[in-house]
Amino acid sequence: MKVLRTPDRCFEGLADYPFEPNYTTILAADGTELRIHHLDEGPRDGPIVLCMHGQPAWSYLYRKMIPLLVDKGMRVIAPDLVGYGKSDKPGARENYSYQNQVDWMTAWLNENDFTGVTFFGQDWGGLIGLRMIVEAPDRFDRVVISNTGLPYNPDMPEEEARRVRKFRDTGPTPTLFQMGAALQRVDLDGPKAFAYWQKWCWGTEDMPIGFIMSTGQGELSQASIAFRYMLSRLGLTKLRPSTPLGKAYEAPFPGPEYKMGPRAMPMQVPMLPDDPSAEAQRKAWEFYSKFEKPFLCAFTDDDPVTRGSDAPFIDLVPGTKGLPHETIRGGGHFVQEQQPHKLVDLITTLIRTTQ
Repeated sequence: MKVLRTPDRCFEGLADYPFEPNYTTILAADGTELRIHHLDEGPRDGPIVLCMHGQPAWSYLYRKMIPLLVDKGMRVIAPDLVGYGKSDKPGARENYSYQNQVDWMTAWLNENDFTGVTFFGQDWGGLIGLRMIVEAPDRFDRVVISNTGLPYNPDMPEEEARRVRKFRDTGPTPTLFQMGAALQRVDLDGPKAFAYWQKWCWGTEDMPIGFIMSTGQGELSQASIAFRYMLSRLGLTKLRPSTPLGKAYEAPFPGPEYKMGPRAMPMQVPMLPDDPSAEAQRKAWEFYSKFEKPFLCAFTDDDPVTRGSDAPFIDLVPGTKGLPHETIRGGGHFVQEQQPHKLVDLITTLIRTTQ
């Protein structure tokens, strides 16, 4: 396995990220060494809160929540997924299977011997983290999730699945604006709309991660976004980040060759009945149908990609019963950026009331 490592100089001078790095080396299935980075902040004897990010972010996403959690006596562990942040970055598309990410992060978890963990996951952080809990349930005491899921669609009509496959295999790569419009309709149009995100990510070799993250947080006006996009379409410039936040999210990816993880992983979301992860997802749902530890949902009201995805958990997971699940207003998809105080209050209240 070819592995890239982002030079340390790329992370110098990041705004609001004063945290010391920690590294763990694990072995991939083929014997390749992978170095995984994580943050470890707060008292060593405090309750552990494991915060896992999704695609295309990294542990920088938790910079607002970490000091708030530490002030409440929590020990915060925030890893970078393989392919992201300061963690190693395998260089091939086939390296980034869902199962590989679960195996790599479970190996990291076991190597660090974390126990008594309260898990928080959003986006791919939830997809991977919820499967880690299945693999190592004794290490976890409670779960909080936001804007994520455990995709499993065994009953999707074959005709719908065929249309999605055809679009992903032979359809043109959508433009940035076509992709954005489709994402706004995921909760209405389902897998075909999400396939626009999958197709755009894979078809965009130099994926403008910092630009996407900064625009998603409202740092650029719509007029500025449209103007810069027009210039990029004319070949006059590239969609490079222009704000401190955008530059921070772009920092792990100094060139297109470092972006294989963010490009490849959306295609690994198991949307179709014949997905390679379908059986593992079925077993995970069977596991959670008997999961009695506290399990809190804190989704947002304005994320069309995951809106309503909390309902299956609340309906099925015994550990959700009697807990104050909350729909967070105005949190967007990356709720850690928009509503960090609310998330911290929900997490710490759950820990305090279920010890």
